[in-house]
Amino acid sequence: MERAADAPMDPLSELDHSRLQKALALAEHSIGLSEPNPRVGCIVGHADGRVIGQGWTREAGGPHAEVVALREAAAAGADTRGATAWVTLEPCAHHGRTPPCCDALLDAGITRVVIAVGDPFPQVAGAGIARLRAAGVGVDLLPADDPAAIAARELNIGFFSRVVRGRPWVRVKVAASLDGRTALPDGQSQWITDAEARADGHAWRKRAGAILTGVGTVLADDPRLDVRLVATTLQPLRVIVDSRLRSPARARILAEPGRALVATIAPQATPSAAALAAHGVELLHLQAQGDGRVELGALLRALASRGINELHVEAGSTLNGALHAGGWVDEWLLYLAPMLLGPGRDIARLPALASLSSAPRLRFVDLARVGEDLRLRARPTGREAFASPPARS
Repeated sequence: MERAADAPMDPLSELDHSRLQKALALAEHSIGLSEPNPRVGCIVGHADGRVIGQGWTREAGGPHAEVVALREAAAAGADTRGATAWVTLEPCAHHGRTPPCCDALLDAGITRVVIAVGDPFPQVAGAGIARLRAAGVGVDLLPADDPAAIAARELNIGFFSRVVRGRPWVRVKVAASLDGRTALPDGQSQWITDAEARADGHAWRKRAGAILTGVGTVLADDPRLDVRLVATTLQPLRVIVDSRLRSPARARILAEPGRALVATIAPQATPSAAALAAHGVELLHLQAQGDGRVELGALLRALASRGINELHVEAGSTLNGALHAGGWVDEWLLYLAPMLLGPGRDIARLPALASLSSAPRLRFVDLARVGEDLRLRARPTGREAFASPPARS
């Protein structure tokens, strides 16, 4: 019997919780693979505990998690009629690059679907749940405060940010000493943190659709800012904020693998623009803000329009400070090394405060030891409010 959309959900079984946890683990395989699509995992099985198919969302244009799981079941000759699908995100009900996952579930004879979190994408946003229920499928959507629902949103926090707010989730990564220095006064910074922390930082790069830095960092350090220390299928787009087009055309950040983009306010018809274009670098010409620099809000909106979900920032104190001042930083990813540097470069260029009470407040969301260093993650209070599931369910 079909349950009304507003009826209380029956308590999930231990099997349901176990399957959702497994589906979340599968969804992590989509990191560095499915951009700009969300990271989704799916388990298909029966109430007696048998798992007959499982999968995660593949590259954009490729099969979604539900289809991968159903194909695995079909390849093994398993009967999917009367089975349950446990999925970390609401199945889509629209034609995009691929057919609707709801149709695939219905065609396979699935009779129950357990969903960790609703999809905020306007063409889904409850329509997947409604489509399944209209066909007589039992659908259980977890409450927003369920740990699996929270984990599913966290895994796709950039996707939620892009869809709901129209901009990527901005994560600023910094490696610093205990006294908050990112380099000596002359710029020496290799290496403040050890190898384990550097590899962990590359894992966070892998999560991102794009990596952002400033031209000052490019000129001083000539970084590559690609993903090298962990395996990945996709390389993030590398983005340079370069108001006056000072980036050398042969800078390492502009070379393969992956693509590069330079955001600027400089005129298009300049020798610098021509030199960069000749090396295959895309230029994004934006309006200037009041201080004559690239307007960061416009840049974030432009990146969202390109499907960038998470923006990973590795920059100097000037750009870090500008992002903070504009209220654009959603999360600080800070690696602290057990050393003291004394005079040196700051994490971010911040204005002087008149009182302690005027200091912006952050909330720690993760504290971990990585090798000999500490990894801290902190967010402005209330920054996750946008990530609530769609009201229609």
